[in-house]
Amino acid sequence: MKIKIIAVGRLKASPLRELCDEYIKRLGWPVKIEEIDSPKAATSAIEAPLILKHIPENAFVVALDERGQSFSSPEFAEKLSRWRDQAPGNEIILLIGGADGFDKTVRDKAKILLSFGKQTWPHMLVRVMLLEQIYRAQQILAGHPYHRA
Repeated sequence: MKIKIIAVGRLKASPLRELCDEYIKRLGWPVKIEEIDSPKAATSAIEAPLILKHIPENAFVVALDERGQSFSSPEFAEKLSRWRDQAPGNEIILLIGGADGFDKTVRDKAKILLSFGKQTWPHMLVRVMLLEQIYRAQQILAGHPYHRA
C-alpha cells in the first residue's frame, strides 16, 4: 500500500515534525507528505485549486473533515485495507486542509470524508494523529500487539 498525505501548510522544525518523522520511519508502507503552500489568511476556496492540482485524476481520496465518519482504530485499519484494494495502484490520497477546512469542490473529489471526532484539532497536530493511526492500522493488520483494545 502506498499513502500520500496532501496537507495545507508547512510544518517547521518542531516536536510535531519529529513525531511525524518518527511515525514515517516506523511505517513499513511508503508514505509521502506533500505540503501545499497557501497564502496567509487564505480561504478554503483559494486553497481548493492548490490542493486539487496535486490529486491524480482517478485517485482514491480520503479527506479529513468534521462532516466525516469516525471509526475506531480497528475499523480504520479494516477500511484502509479495503480502500487500498479499491485504489488505483494501491495508492490512497489523504487530505488535510487548512484552518477553514475544505471547499466543496475538494470534498466532492473525496470518496470518503473521515473525522477524528466532533472536536476541532489544529491541522498541524492532525498530521501526527493521522500518521499514528496509519501506523496503528498497519500493526493491527499485521496482528502486532501495539494496539490494545
